[in-house]
Amino acid sequence: MISEGIKDLKYYDSEIIIKRNNIRNMFISKSKNVKTGDIQCMSNDDLKILFHLYDEEFFNFYFRRNFKGTLKFSLSTRMTSAAGKTIYSRKIKLLEESEETYEIRMGIKFFFQYYKVERDKIVSGIKTKDSLEAFQIVFEHELCHLIELHLYKESSCKKIRFKTMVHNMFYHTDVVHQLPSQKEIISQEYGLKIGQKVSFLNDGNKYNGFIYKINKRATVMVKDNKGTYRDDIGNKYSKWYVQFGKLNY
Repeated sequence: MISEGIKDLKYYDSEIIIKRNNIRNMFISKSKNVKTGDIQCMSNDDLKILFHLYDEEFFNFYFRRNFKGTLKFSLSTRMTSAAGKTIYSRKIKLLEESEETYEIRMGIKFFFQYYKVERDKIVSGIKTKDSLEAFQIVFEHELCHLIELHLYKESSCKKIRFKTMVHNMFYHTDVVHQLPSQKEIISQEYGLKIGQKVSFLNDGNKYNGFIYKINKRATVMVKDNKGTYRDDIGNKYSKWYVQFGKLNY
């Protein structure tokens, strides 16, 4: 794979906006699932479409013409922190170019629940207008991981090389997202917080404890002399998974 011509790509911010909007419009016209800026449904094939549009619009068909490895794309409903990630072999430095395999995986739930919190959604330093724009910007971040991994066999968005690349190519000014998390949505809907004291009923018995985690259900730690969990001062706890609607607080 010829490295020259991609690692040094740089666009003016005005060019980037035009290119990103061009991709948006072409993607909506090609996708069977996404027809507006509000993502309600998406498939792995949509990610392939999006990738090829970026390869054409930003990379001048660099991957189509040069990449000899394998690219995969997937969606996950289980990602709770990162909205995207690039998966690769830890033996990447030992592989021939044709053996390289990369997978870009997107945490689709972040975009399905984009509108559940009324506030600005900042992604990579960019204030997004809808879930499709947010999706594109997260995807751009992962594209830079892909490029960096292939060229240098390592990638870190905390380091200056990545930050320079993602800024030059896509005018990202940060490397984190502020998309609504499940924890934030639940906190807003039910008024629950980590560490909050709560109670609940189970088989007619009342239990008192505190919220330890918030995911699909609340993880509640209840003091229990027979418990298998212990805090710093020696208190023992049992762990309970409780539906939000069954908590009293």
